[in-house]
Formats: sequence, C-alpha cells, structure tokens
Amino acid sequence: MSKSPIASDWREARRRSARDAIVDAAWELVQAEGLAALTLRELAKRAGITTPTVYAYFNAKNAIYDAMFGRAATEFADRMSEPYECEDPRAILAAGVRRFLEFCTSDVARYQLLFQRTIPGFEPTAQSFSPAVRALDGVHERLALNNVTDPRHVDMWTALTTGLADQQIFVLDVSGGDKVPRKGGPGVTFSDLLVINKTDLAPMVGASLEVMARDASAVREGRPVLFTSLREDPLAAQVADWVRAAVRSPSFL
Repeated sequence: MSKSPIASDWREARRRSARDAIVDAAWELVQAEGLAALTLRELAKRAGITTPTVYAYFNAKNAIYDAMFGRAATEFADRMSEPYECEDPRAILAAGVRRFLEFCTSDVARYQLLFQRTIPGFEPTAQSFSPAVRALDGVHERLALNNVTDPRHVDMWTALTTGLADQQIFVLDVSGGDKVPRKGGPGVTFSDLLVINKTDLAPMVGASLEVMARDASAVREGRPVLFTSLREDPLAAQVADWVRAAVRSPSFL
C-alpha cells in the first residue's frame, strides 16, 4: 500500500518543525554562552529533548552548525537586499556599510559564525552558503554602480568593511626595547587592544615598562593597553577577560 501524499507532507512538515525548534534552541544557547558552548548534551537540555533525539534530526554537531549558518546567511542576504531609501550610488554604498555593521553588531555569535569561522573543522555546505553568495553579489553590484570592478579593489573593500566590525589585538614583545610604542604605527596606535608581552624580560634587555606604558598611552589616546608575561601568567588572564567581554558584548564591536 502506497503512502498517502497528505500523510507524507504532514510527516515532512513535522520533521521541519522539529529541526527548526532544535536550531532555535542552538541559537539561544550560543547567544548566551558563545559558539564554543554548543554541545549536543547542552542543546538537548535547552530544547527539552534527549541527546538521541537530537541525533535523529542532525547526524553531527557540524550539521547543526550548518543549519545555523544557513539560517544566518539567509537573514543576512535578506537584510542586505532590502530597498535603500537613497538613489545616489555613493550614498547607497555608504548605507550598505552601515546596514552591514548594524547586522554584525546586533548578534555577536551570528557574526562570528558567518564571518570569522571560529569553529575548527566546520565548513558550511554549498546549500547553506548560497545565501551568502547572493549577498556578496549585491556588494559587487553596489560597487559597480560606483565604477569599482577591479577584483583587487573589491577584495580591499570587503576587508575594510569586515575590519570595521572586527576586534583587533596587537602584540609587542618587550625584548624589542622600550622605544617601540613611541614609534606608533597602525597596530600600536589603532588596534582595539595593545598587548605588551614578556614583561619578565624587561630587566634583562634594559627596557622600562613605565616608559612603554607612558608612550603607548600617548599614541593610543585612551585605547586599552595590557602588560603580560606568559612565564608568570601562562593563561594571560587579563587578555582572556578582555576577549570574553568582547565576545559577549555587542558594544565592543
């Protein structure tokens, strides 16, 4: 006896609904605890199901990440393709950047999954990645309206706009001498966090940490500076605390 089309459609709809509920729970978990906190055990607990039930819908954790990526990429493509209120090509390009940054800063975990690839061994499937390609095509169209078509310039634009949403940490080594901070440079001056490492070597190389702190503060205009020694603090606790705060708070982006 053949299966009723209505019954088959009902089963498929029920399966999609269950998968969507699991993905909803996965997003709630990573938005609260970070992408690395996603485990099948924690996901099952949050979704109110058993771990074997999760496996009935997703054969591996990366399959869950893939479903999350597909949803996030669709949200991104849909947001970026919404009509712009201006007509001038340059104004549209600027509005696109603002829209991109608003999207990124509204959900840190989503931004990391889409643009930073922080999950070891995970690559989205072609199906999940296709909305991101659609969004990138939109970027190319907006750039073309401004006569920017050279692939090198397009790549530079992509790097610049993504860099506006990223956190950047620049690390100096005390063994380079205490004159390095005063020389400035993009990393020393503009990074979101400057780390001056190997402070335990200062007496051996004749470097003054006080001088480095003074000069770094002068060129950085209030941006944070941390001094570390992995010999004395192998976990770099201050840096780790800063990173955790940056990951959890959209205001840091």
